[in-house]
Amino acid sequence: MNSTTKHLLHCTLLITVIVTFEVFSGGIKIDENSFTLVDPWTEYGQLATVLLYLLRFLTLLTLPQVLFNFCGLVFYNAFPEKVVLKGSPLLAPFICIRVVTRGDFPDLVKTNVLRNMNTCLDTGLENFLIEVVTDKAVNLSQHRRIREIVVPKEYKTRTGALFKSRALQYCLEDNVNVLNDSDWIVHLDEETLLTENSVRGIINFVLDGKHPFGQGLITYANENVVNWLTTLADSFRVSDDMGKLRLQFKLFQSRSSAGRAVMWSPR
Repeated sequence: MNSTTKHLLHCTLLITVIVTFEVFSGGIKIDENSFTLVDPWTEYGQLATVLLYLLRFLTLLTLPQVLFNFCGLVFYNAFPEKVVLKGSPLLAPFICIRVVTRGDFPDLVKTNVLRNMNTCLDTGLENFLIEVVTDKAVNLSQHRRIREIVVPKEYKTRTGALFKSRALQYCLEDNVNVLNDSDWIVHLDEETLLTENSVRGIINFVLDGKHPFGQGLITYANENVVNWLTTLADSFRVSDDMGKLRLQFKLFQSRSSAGRAVMWSPR
């Protein structure tokens, strides 16, 4: 089954679910016997009627997001084929994969850094560095492609930024930064794993050089699931990436890659 067939089945299922929900919720009237007319002013009183109408109008606040998500999921193929490199990884600009962490789970950071480095090497990427920016030392193994940056407790930004913003700003200080203005930065969380597709997408993006920043797709439940409830809740972000975010990137002539969540920008 090719990607086009999968996408058509996906669109059919999506529209079927929406129509079915509208029919059973009363949004779509099949015949006159499927609903009962009620005068709310007489049935509930003025105060209750006003409150009920206000609550119904509040649902319209999500309409722009819903429309953008729907258009992104329908107008663009939700099952893209394998990403094909459009140039040699050896010709790609220098790429810094910057991981931000508080350092509370050093073993997780060490494992994921090693996996991401091997994924980059398996894809053919050579001109790269993995930087781990942490509040607490995680004691990464010494390697020419790995750099650990510990943010001093006393460090403060000029704007008073906190958490990730503070850590990322520290990396850009003159006495810390080792990157050139032409280098690219890929921002990852400590738990994020790259795939070969996402690395190829990044390589194609930086080789293209048409846009200053991009964002990739995030997916969940690819590894061992610790908590299904929180995993399913986070999965809502997948629809955002595949829906409204992809739509806005396409409309504004930016691009995103297939794979796990990444965001990249030039130094």
